[in-house]
Amino acid sequence: MDTMEITKYVGAFCGSLLVFLLISTASGSIFDTHSDVVAFSIPVEDAEAVVEEETGTPVDIEALLVSADAAAGEGIFRRCAACHKVDGTDGIGPHLNGVIGRDKGSIEGFGYSEAMAGAEGAWDPSEMFAFLENPKQYVVGTSMAFAGLAKPEERANVIAYLASLDQ
Repeated sequence: MDTMEITKYVGAFCGSLLVFLLISTASGSIFDTHSDVVAFSIPVEDAEAVVEEETGTPVDIEALLVSADAAAGEGIFRRCAACHKVDGTDGIGPHLNGVIGRDKGSIEGFGYSEAMAGAEGAWDPSEMFAFLENPKQYVVGTSMAFAGLAKPEERANVIAYLASLDQ
């Protein structure tokens, strides 16, 4: 292979890079993906009415807990069992037997996130109900990756199951 042939290959390679650069620049000017401009908006006449419809009526936690089914809660708890155990040993998350009434972030030797370790108060049913709806919103900075339980009945059933466990 002589120097002229090497020069052709290097020229072809540089030419290809130049073509890709031109295509990238042209497509970037056509399709702007980094813009903060909203492409469309939906006018809402009464935003507060929409929020009320989405949230619905306030949930009566006490009534839900009275009618909660611990057996159904045990089935729902299977989603939690990937990280939490109920036999007194810790897994990825702390064990949950005896959690109702226990202080937040109080399992000795478990490595809680700073947010959970700094949480105050005890896990009463209403606190647990709010936490299970959206853990990351309830304790901002928690390392718990679970998205939460959207249905109030499911949360009440899980709380009934957790309350039925031995200390």
